[in-house]
Amino acid sequence: MPAPRLSVVVTRRLPEVVETRMKELFDVELNHDDRKLSRDELVDAMKRADVLVPCVTDKIEASMITQAGEKLKLIANYGAGVDHIDVSSARQRGVLVSNTPGVVTDDTADMTIALMLAVTRRIPEGLAHMQAGDWQGWAPTAFMGHRIGGKRLGILGMGRIGQAVARRAKAFGMQIHYHNRTKVHPDIEAELEATYWDSLDQMVSRMDVISVNCPHTPSTFHLLNARRLKMLKPEAVIVNTSRGEVIDENALTRALRAGELAGAGLDVFEHGSEVNPRLRELPNVVLLPHMGSATVEGRIEMGEKVLVNIKTFADGHRPPDLVVPSMV
Repeated sequence: MPAPRLSVVVTRRLPEVVETRMKELFDVELNHDDRKLSRDELVDAMKRADVLVPCVTDKIEASMITQAGEKLKLIANYGAGVDHIDVSSARQRGVLVSNTPGVVTDDTADMTIALMLAVTRRIPEGLAHMQAGDWQGWAPTAFMGHRIGGKRLGILGMGRIGQAVARRAKAFGMQIHYHNRTKVHPDIEAELEATYWDSLDQMVSRMDVISVNCPHTPSTFHLLNARRLKMLKPEAVIVNTSRGEVIDENALTRALRAGELAGAGLDVFEHGSEVNPRLRELPNVVLLPHMGSATVEGRIEMGEKVLVNIKTFADGHRPPDLVVPSMV
């Protein structure tokens, strides 16, 4: 008799090729409506699944894991970040957690540069002008922005994505600076011609552009708070493609509205899809709906990593992308 197939619940729609392969391998329950599950629905899903496949919009707290019962054995997260999952509580209950690291590095770095250019070159303003039919022809002083070549870029978090941003920015002629928990390898520093700052306060006060590329953890919550935002030069621009919680969004909004910062490009927000409405009113702010990893190639590769993690677990082995509390 063949061994029973693992029961898997997927909380959101995934690329069709990924969902098809999941149905071939496991006993899968898909979310055909792509509707965000409520807290109670997530708990019910964990009660009936061997494996839960959530994504960043699914908040999985300790109390929910406690209610899951004994059936759940693996949370195979569709995404690299796991700040929405209480990993420590899961491990205490004997539930493994895996993620999909490294897949969207280039996609997110590309979007970081895109936002940087969009803000500094005033692309959305020009687009809106054209769509409104207001353009009367070229003028010497119309829509003047700033070049990024020669500017100082301060990268907050020099992991895979931070380094990918640095490589792209260096190609544009930017000067690379970074703040990280530890210095990167000397070979990487030499390749990127990057300057390390142990003091975040010292770095932010000198930069022309700040790129947020660190994860959200208790130690990075509001790392860019009101005090640090006031240290930035009035000509500085902030770009965030990582996690919204790293920036105090209300303080950022106040600084932008007061003209204390030149602009911001945000792909993520402190309160998820609840964007501060005052940010929408500002012409020097570019807002995107968490599109950093939104490429067909990247989303399929994320799904492939989820499949490998579940299949490896089903075969009785440690998932290759296992997350442990010390990593969070």
